[in-house]
Amino acid sequence: MMADEKKILRLLKTARGQMDGIIRMVEENRYCIDISQQLMATEAILNRANKEILSAHLKHCVQEAASEEERSQKIDEFVTTLGHILK
Repeated sequence: MMADEKKILRLLKTARGQMDGIIRMVEENRYCIDISQQLMATEAILNRANKEILSAHLKHCVQEAASEEERSQKIDEFVTTLGHILK
């Protein structure tokens, strides 16, 4: 992985901490809208991490592919992943 590992880990650990908080909120029977807002905040952090990883994929893995065939394969993988994100 060519993305900034420290940045990705920080984002993922933040999301993990938020998930722990959301679990506590559910266990404490907190207000539904408050739980939903925390879920959306966690999704936003995970989306930022994914954006960083996919950006690094384009900037490094695709750009530095050894052959046109390999580059095409990596682009196809990216497009497939993007299709899953945009569902």
